[in-house]
Amino acid sequence: MLATTAATAAPTTTPLAGWQAYVQDRGGDGALACAPAWLELLQRLYGYRAVPLTATNAAGEITGVLPLCLLSSPVIGRRLVAVPFADRAPLLADDEVATQSLIEQAIALARRERVRYLELRTGETPLLAGRDDVVASDLYVRWLIPLAGGPDAVWKALHKPVQRQIKKAQKTSVTVRLAERREDVLAYHRLHLLTRTRKHGMPAQPARFFLALWDTYAASGAMRLLLAEHEGAVVAGMVLLGAGDTLRYAYGASDPAALALAPNNLLMWDAIQRGCALGYRTLDLGRTARDNEGLMQFKRGWGAAAEPLTYYYFPQREGLASTAEHSWKYRLATGCWQRLPLPVADVLSDRLYKHLG
Repeated sequence: MLATTAATAAPTTTPLAGWQAYVQDRGGDGALACAPAWLELLQRLYGYRAVPLTATNAAGEITGVLPLCLLSSPVIGRRLVAVPFADRAPLLADDEVATQSLIEQAIALARRERVRYLELRTGETPLLAGRDDVVASDLYVRWLIPLAGGPDAVWKALHKPVQRQIKKAQKTSVTVRLAERREDVLAYHRLHLLTRTRKHGMPAQPARFFLALWDTYAASGAMRLLLAEHEGAVVAGMVLLGAGDTLRYAYGASDPAALALAPNNLLMWDAIQRGCALGYRTLDLGRTARDNEGLMQFKRGWGAAAEPLTYYYFPQREGLASTAEHSWKYRLATGCWQRLPLPVADVLSDRLYKHLG
């Protein structure tokens, strides 16, 4: 095998389209977050500057990629993130030489751009963990449900209360349908704004973000929007993103007045059945803070297993993703946001969300 070129002071970047084949080949469940379409979407919506780093061998062939985005915010400051609004964005490389090259390039770029911090959402990466100048953060895990055995095997692994809730939703005439129109995205967003504001006390992704996801990925099936309805009204929704052999539960929302109908349970069961039918081997339930025991217990009930989701920082750990949910700063911010009128939260979310990547 040809050796990968060593890192230089200046990062080696490639036009986004130039590394599509490499990402498709090696990206696995991280292919969507590392792909040109995702970076272009972030640039278009939020004005981030994509910096796609590459490692190459002596023949000029790509042997590794690391997608970075430069965020400049008067609220949070300048930082480099791989990748904004993705729970996990793996560093893709053929070997340790390529991996080391990409790490050195990223750190050199962080120094040259004088950012507050570099954040790599790679999951466990031994070469990053072994560096003295990089700080690891283990606040999160992600939860994975195996789908290879089919729906029957998944059903048997569900805890009994989860099975009962699914049956309850079916008996109360809750139905699930796959969104087919762009207008369905707006119906979902109304619930998303309500859930993010009232339940989580956090700014909501703006409607234009979900419309952009739809326009970019729905036709190919990489994005699917499931809507739960009861008596003609949309009461819950779930956004699924597919890459490689993994289907990911990316976003979910519901009307609190309809929770007694258990629509979220029916949505999840529908997602599992669809994932199996489409040939996915894993359903990723997304990241969960380790100190959120209630949410972790909920995901255990679905037969999901936890996997470490380590983030790495240079030169120090900073940013929203490194803030524990039990901290006073986090609780103060979310408590204040929950009190906002929904129309105000909607406008502020649209203006603020780009600062949270």
